[in-house]
Amino acid sequence: MSSAERKVAIITDDPGWHGRQLRAALDAHGLESQYVSLTDCVVEINGGGQELTLPGFESHPLGIFVRGVPGGTLEQVIFRLDILHALHASGVTVYNTPRAIERTVDKPLTSLLLSRAGLPTPATWICESFEHANAILKQQTTMGGQLVSKPLFGSQGIGVHLVDQKTGLIHDEKFAGIYYLQKFIERQDNEFTDIRVFVIDGIAIAAMLRRGQEWITNRAQGASCEPLALAESITSLAEAACNVLDIDYAGVDLMQDKDGQFYIIEVNSIPAWYGLQGVVDFDIAKCLIDSFVKRIAENNSLKVCSKSS
Repeated sequence: MSSAERKVAIITDDPGWHGRQLRAALDAHGLESQYVSLTDCVVEINGGGQELTLPGFESHPLGIFVRGVPGGTLEQVIFRLDILHALHASGVTVYNTPRAIERTVDKPLTSLLLSRAGLPTPATWICESFEHANAILKQQTTMGGQLVSKPLFGSQGIGVHLVDQKTGLIHDEKFAGIYYLQKFIERQDNEFTDIRVFVIDGIAIAAMLRRGQEWITNRAQGASCEPLALAESITSLAEAACNVLDIDYAGVDLMQDKDGQFYIIEVNSIPAWYGLQGVVDFDIAKCLIDSFVKRIAENNSLKVCSKSS
């Protein structure tokens, strides 16, 4: 296999620490890598063969590791995912697959799929009408309860608001005209904690407790990270969520209410692991790349079998 055939793309606009970790793990497998932004990719449809152009690649990469899909207008995001879909359809190993990414960045779809599978998720209401959303807010917070208002597409706790009778509905341009309201989970001892479980190939490999000074518990919002044992109560939920969403790897966020019930809050298809790496004694990037390389090998075997048949 030539060096060109042993080169993979790391899709990201900001490689940073995570990009360096992935590149080092790829180097250990003897694979070259190139950071690629989806914003620099070009589609050319002229009947001449290869329609996709990725910076640094004369032909399709051996594989695509998706570390980041930049935000933008709806049209821009759809186009960027179209590129991943086209590569996947061309037989390139894309990790995570664009379909898995779509299932998880779309919070309503994630909530629906998890709920239909019988997995515990917070009570959720999604609508476009201000009047309908306001009626839900009044009905659900009459006895002093609270709801969490989130953007459909978002991460790191950005654009997330706590609403009640006093605040009323909050207008945020990140909501883009859709109200996504979720029941606020009161936690044991009123502590602001949640759990991140990291799952690769359907198996939970690590977990951590995130502890915030306020109710938002994302590490990016200042929460601290603490090691947490992989108890069956959390691994079974995280693994089941990944199975339902058919995803190669994910960061699954869980929350435990004051009665001890666990809920799946979110499934992240492009999870960061900087905080988690600080509380485990093994190389998470190595685990990811080992899985990625295994997927490439399986995919290439399938292509060889397909050609021979």
